[in-house]
Amino acid sequence: MPESVRPLLRGLYAITPDGLAPPLLLARVEAALSGGVSLLQYRDKLADPQQSAEMADALLDLCHRFGARLIVNDDLALALAINADGVHLGGADGNLAAARQALPPGKLLGASCYADFERARAAVAAGADYVAFGAVYPSPTKPFAQQAPLSLFLRCRTELPVPACAIGGITLDKAAPLLAAGADLLAVITDLFEASDIAGRALAYKQLFEENRNHELTQRAAV
Repeated sequence: MPESVRPLLRGLYAITPDGLAPPLLLARVEAALSGGVSLLQYRDKLADPQQSAEMADALLDLCHRFGARLIVNDDLALALAINADGVHLGGADGNLAAARQALPPGKLLGASCYADFERARAAVAAGADYVAFGAVYPSPTKPFAQQAPLSLFLRCRTELPVPACAIGGITLDKAAPLLAAGADLLAVITDLFEASDIAGRALAYKQLFEENRNHELTQRAAV
């Protein structure tokens, strides 16, 4: 698929950790955004609906201050209620085609595809703007997840018209092979939000993307 027609989604995709007090979560997210996060996914399996709505609304304002976009995990109604920039749905979290129809124009729809390329193909047909594969490495968040091979990212880049997101156990020192394999987005929780310098860690990921991009351009120029 020519890059000129691929959606412009590339970079560090931060996913919020569970269990943090709202002021602490907002402070950590702000640090991550200041370091260059391009997408933020609000994911909280512990909060009640009112808490989720309040936090999602605050995160949306924060993201837009930094020119980033907020994606709501697994809750289309909440995404619509706060006018979030999109929603991400897992395999059991709702119909992708129905979500695509419900979302206003310009909003993003992401889909978890685990280690299944045919699921990704179906998600794109249903209207997904990006597909996520993982766990690419053993993950503390989902320790029993099936491992997704790196070959999925090359297939996505060559066969599908949407970006591919890698998720699961990603750390800075394990990120380069994912970018080399064709991942457009790296979804990170622990390695970002538990770093001693969150802004610095986000910036390091951003620089890794820039280095990979420069390498790709150099390779194309040499052909």
